[in-house]
Amino acid sequence: MLVRPRPTPAAKRAPNTRALTTDATPAESLPSGQTTEAVRVYRNELWTSKQRQASSIHEISYRACFKPQLPAYFIERLTREGDVVYDPFSGRGTTAVEAALQGRNVVANDANPLSAILTWPRLELPSVADIDKRLRSLRFAANASSDIDLSMFFHRNTLYEILGLRQYLARRHREGAEDSVDRWIRMVATNRLTGHSPGFFSVYTLPPNQAVSSENQIKINQKLGQKPEYKDIRALILRKSMQLQGGLSAADRWRLRGAAMSAHFLVGAAAATPAIAANSVQLTVTSPPFLDVVQYARDNWLRCWFNGLDADDIAAHITMSRTIEEWSAQMARVFTELYRITKRGGWVAFEVGEVRKGKIQLDEHVVPLGIDAGFNCEALLINQQRFTKTANIWGVGNNRLGTNTNRIVVFRKPR
Repeated sequence: MLVRPRPTPAAKRAPNTRALTTDATPAESLPSGQTTEAVRVYRNELWTSKQRQASSIHEISYRACFKPQLPAYFIERLTREGDVVYDPFSGRGTTAVEAALQGRNVVANDANPLSAILTWPRLELPSVADIDKRLRSLRFAANASSDIDLSMFFHRNTLYEILGLRQYLARRHREGAEDSVDRWIRMVATNRLTGHSPGFFSVYTLPPNQAVSSENQIKINQKLGQKPEYKDIRALILRKSMQLQGGLSAADRWRLRGAAMSAHFLVGAAAATPAIAANSVQLTVTSPPFLDVVQYARDNWLRCWFNGLDADDIAAHITMSRTIEEWSAQMARVFTELYRITKRGGWVAFEVGEVRKGKIQLDEHVVPLGIDAGFNCEALLINQQRFTKTANIWGVGNNRLGTNTNRIVVFRKPR
């Protein structure tokens, strides 16, 4: 029988709602548009890597994901051990994994089935020894073939191994024999397909959260004068597995596996989640798609291919709005559903940003949406921090474009 570690005093204490703003400085007020009172705005470095070192288990790349410190900030302050923490736009599963690490119950949803593929194995957490044993046992079929040309990404022997692994995983899934070790290998292989360092299966290309097209990869190869070299995918999967699990304590492992026993992963629209009971969620921490800023089908086409998924079909079910009016209409339906499933006195932390070169500040549109759904808007928290290497890659050197400034609208359901 799996026994969870004893909760720390911090996990036992009641949610400290005042802690949301005690480490921030009120800077201004944002008119709510729906009430006579303004929404208080707080600006500060509310969560950074200096405040809390994130667990190594989070280090899975995914486009437009937030840092683990963000959900940790709200989980620590607004929940207790055993509470349900939810993310309707789960992405790589940052909120789910962080909630599990803190002994909370996990519910996650995403229209993209890649989300569960990238999240669930990190809760099941097979041992590195079992992963190594399974990798050593793999014997790839000699007749594995690809339905698309991937020679611009992979050495022919590397592609042979990738195709063999893809065929093996598909067969195990089809036969109902896929276990936690298979799912872990699938997750890591999905994450290691392409990237811009020797730790990936591919030749040098874009960062791993963006799969460049075959045509553009040919241009990259020509420009850099490179050609794919052989990569041992078994060795790379094992190395990444050791990195992901290397920083975990024994207590972390117990909490993750304990959370896996009751976790729920849904694949569908965030506005319709009948599988989640009414008044059951203590805290939602999420970040929806920002209009059509991120092209999920384009970025994930190779990951989808590896897992036998239709990227275009998935993209058709993801909230990709061209106008703020269309986006607001979709988010209004999401807030109505969040109000249904949130406990009385429960919370929603809704992270948005600035789009269209700062011309549209999504938080100003989110506030009335939450209020119309029945929530009270408690505050707008703006986390201002130094820019990362990724931001510099895109030529962003200040906060004007909102690229590296988290803007979280905090709502509470009346008691």
